[in-house]
Amino acid sequence: MPVLSDASSIDWEDPDLVPRPVMTIGAAGLNAAGPDDHEGPPGDSRKEANFHHHRKGQFLLWMRGVLACEVAGGFWLVPPGSAIWVPGGVQHRMETAGTIECYVVYVDPAVGGALPRDCCTLPTTPLLRELVIRSAALPTRYEEGGMASRLMALLLDEMALAQPGQVHLPMPTDSRLRKLVEWIMAKPSDPGSIDSWAARMEISPRTLSRLIARETGMSFGRWRRQLHLLLALQWMARGATVQDVAAGLGYENASNFVVMFRKVLGETPGRYLKANG
Repeated sequence: MPVLSDASSIDWEDPDLVPRPVMTIGAAGLNAAGPDDHEGPPGDSRKEANFHHHRKGQFLLWMRGVLACEVAGGFWLVPPGSAIWVPGGVQHRMETAGTIECYVVYVDPAVGGALPRDCCTLPTTPLLRELVIRSAALPTRYEEGGMASRLMALLLDEMALAQPGQVHLPMPTDSRLRKLVEWIMAKPSDPGSIDSWAARMEISPRTLSRLIARETGMSFGRWRRQLHLLLALQWMARGATVQDVAAGLGYENASNFVVMFRKVLGETPGRYLKANG
């Protein structure tokens, strides 16, 4: 299928119904301001903010713009150059920002046994990116048994070699903690301690600490640091400077933010974006 450039004028075919074990759809130049939905092509801003699922798994390679994906118990931000895997049958919701360039590989569960069982981000290599882009140029119902099938088999092998990444935020399901998430995301620079947040929620700090550990497997400090990391990736992918990001997250200076970023991801923000962009 050609890479889509106008979501309103293409003849869309539901990938779950296409009788091929693997197929790829690309989208470029779409201004997507809404969430993903299984009823339309990637990047279509007409979609509604609903959780949904696909029979086939989705490997989304994001080249331009920013993708946010939420499943029960997890939240990911996918910056340009990175990818995310959503297994078939997993309820999820996606939202995009900016001008979109992306590729979505749909994988039938019958051939995806070597891929992760859970939703996760995946690093991409130049070979993997080129295989995804090349596969998007194939007809939707490509001839099986020939070169196209061999290309898709190699693509699956490369996808299976990718190891899950660290850019993930466990999301609580407890209604009290979801409110806390909303407060912190609305003002990530708020330096409030767990004591101050507990007072605002009218519970004890010990209860809040236990709730966060039970729901996320993390301490409050580590969970908030991971949230800051995800927001930083999103802002930098949109063009924000390290100084702007540090200020927006409440750091006293850019150096402190860079230290946190490097501690978690092993690289400075500039090197990380260069390697994954």
